[in-house]
Amino acid sequence: MSIVPSSPLVGRAPELATLIDAMARPPAVVLVEGEAGIGKTRLVRAALDRLPRGDRAVLLGYCHQIREPFPYGPVFEALRDIRGRLPAAHRLNPVTGALRGHLPELAGALPPSPQPLNDPRAERHRVFRGIRALLTAVGPAVLVIEDLHWADDGTRDLLRFLSGQPPEGLAVVVTRRREEGGPPGPPLGLAYRHQPDTAHLTVRLTPLDVSGVGSLAGALLERSDLPAGFVARLYERTAGIPFVVEEMVRSLPGVEEPDALERAGVPLLLREAMAERMACLSPAAVGAVQAAAVLGLPADEHLIAAVSGDSAGLGEALRAGVLHEHPGGRYGFRHALAQQAVYDAVPGPDRRSAHDRAMTALGAMESPPLVQLAFHARHAGDTAAWIGHGTAAARQAAALGDTALAVEVIEGMLDDPGLPAPARGPLALMLSRLAATGLSHQRVVRLLRHLLRGEFLSGDVRGEVRLNLGLVLSNQAGDVAAGRPEMTAALAELSDRPTLAARGWASLAMPEWGDEPVSEHAGWMARAEALVAAADNPELAAAVLANRASFEMTIGSADAFAVAARLPVADPVTEVRREAARAFCNLHDSATTLGLYGAAERFAREGRRLALETGAQYPAYLVEASTIRREWLTGRWDGLRDRAASLGELATETPLIAVDLWLVLGLLALATGEWEEALKHFHNAGLDAPESRHAPVVAAAAGGLVELHLARGRVDAAVAEAERAVVRLRRKGVWVWGATLVPSAVTAFAAAGRLRAAHDLATEYAGGVAGRVAPAAH
Repeated sequence: MSIVPSSPLVGRAPELATLIDAMARPPAVVLVEGEAGIGKTRLVRAALDRLPRGDRAVLLGYCHQIREPFPYGPVFEALRDIRGRLPAAHRLNPVTGALRGHLPELAGALPPSPQPLNDPRAERHRVFRGIRALLTAVGPAVLVIEDLHWADDGTRDLLRFLSGQPPEGLAVVVTRRREEGGPPGPPLGLAYRHQPDTAHLTVRLTPLDVSGVGSLAGALLERSDLPAGFVARLYERTAGIPFVVEEMVRSLPGVEEPDALERAGVPLLLREAMAERMACLSPAAVGAVQAAAVLGLPADEHLIAAVSGDSAGLGEALRAGVLHEHPGGRYGFRHALAQQAVYDAVPGPDRRSAHDRAMTALGAMESPPLVQLAFHARHAGDTAAWIGHGTAAARQAAALGDTALAVEVIEGMLDDPGLPAPARGPLALMLSRLAATGLSHQRVVRLLRHLLRGEFLSGDVRGEVRLNLGLVLSNQAGDVAAGRPEMTAALAELSDRPTLAARGWASLAMPEWGDEPVSEHAGWMARAEALVAAADNPELAAAVLANRASFEMTIGSADAFAVAARLPVADPVTEVRREAARAFCNLHDSATTLGLYGAAERFAREGRRLALETGAQYPAYLVEASTIRREWLTGRWDGLRDRAASLGELATETPLIAVDLWLVLGLLALATGEWEEALKHFHNAGLDAPESRHAPVVAAAAGGLVELHLARGRVDAAVAEAERAVVRLRRKGVWVWGATLVPSAVTAFAAAGRLRAAHDLATEYAGGVAGRVAPAAH
């Protein structure tokens, strides 16, 4: 095999100049994106090497495909080596003391830790401010975060915070894999807003053309006379992806031989190229490379030695350029493609043994990484350990508030055909429970439906899973028409589990859903309470009590506050407090509808605290969305359109919880005369399927649509919409939802000359709200 020099940077001169300029003139935010193997990391390293000389810190952090529940980990990883650049602790912003627990390496250089805050949301914001203050103190710096496509939500939020208002001397550079046809949109979401005094750039890398492939191959082979046919064939085989070109060239026996490329193997099967390189290594070095491939993530010397069974080969593998040193004394592959190529070439029995050794070594750590342990147990063929570690990882993630990771772990196990049937029931149950409090639902719904079609779930498990599926469909998916039949079917399956059936009846009892009169919902609620009264199940009791509190506030009952006062906010069990979180978020929404804005704010504070504390993502988002509606109603309009749109970006998979946002965006568009925009938003708020949507918001959206028709001089259309909406409101019998609708409907009837109808509606409305909760009373 030819000896080839280090890979040069070819065909990237404009991109390199752009990146260097941005790094050298902060504040700047740069996204480097492209497909796997395109050269994102190589470009960033080349730019760092060519930066103008000066006292500039370079901070490197990495997102990993296999991640443990450690929010903000990539950024904290990048900050660990800056101790020597920090001023004395007394000169640092005191807020940096909040980072002591996250950066033990810097604890001695940071100010004292501030007193803990009662609000986890405020605590998180203080950590964000501390990181920003620390970066400000470091002075000119380049923060590089690699592989943003693997970042957790917390890291994305932190990067959005830093990028939205970067310190004056900071350049933020992130790399992201972007495949052809991949999802569009900003990597940090539409909530990220460009600041006018900060450079914001996207550097997109595309494959090399034939000339670029020839230049790269020529530089690697130190030849300027490569045959045109050879270059054309190399381009055809590698598709111009620099990494594949490099690996192919390194494995060539010689370019003069006519079948050189064919004998080197098919480029898409990169394992042949890597095998050629490894053929020159000693057995000890091969063992180190294979161990690194099995581990998957960059690892330290001791872990690689434990998995390979030999500590002598790592140095040789590094000198040969097969493995590379990563920050923090860890070693691995330069690219995930190389790691996968080596892994695929390891014989099956050897792979299983290596995974078993990895499991032993990781399990001996003081804080074992449970996600990695589950991964290695599965590939070692240890099914019992796989189930045990995977279940523990999901529980740990849920306890830490990382519900998304918990769902991801369980989904992966349930989707694996190797999972034994007896293990599927408990995992399906755990997944359905977590999904009911999370945001993601599309894949969960498909998986739960598939599991329910199988025969391995016992009757009681099947009923609870189906009940949770109905809740997810009705709430996160916004498909009440599909969700309510699932809940009804679940109640039949739960006939021998009356306490659990109580949760189903309590869910059906919520009057905002369906077209039944409120009296029927009240009957369902009473049935739920009767079932749960004799049971000793604190979580289910809390769930029914949460729905009772929500029910009373939704209909404007004077008993609502007394019921809310009984919610178990201090219960030691996370699942019980999670139900209280859901209740307070619902109470905030209903109090906002009633005009009880002071009470609504109190409910929001408590709901946020409990939701973040217990990892209840769905209620946490719900309270943020309904806060937008409260801000509209209380005249806090400054920046409201941007805030609503930003939150709406997070709800692409969960449209129902964004109905408040679409309502407000529609009302804002109506106020500025953007008729078509307003019409679109009102339909998204529930007028597209009013019988299946959140009735209080549907009523408000209908009022907005009536106003829209009146503003456009379409009185007949306004009257028709008012009549439809009033029929729905009258059928439900909860007139307190009509605060926005009824005045608009009265105006429409009066404009059409129907004064008697206007008078009767106003009278009926006044009678319907008489005696309901009044702001002055609470």
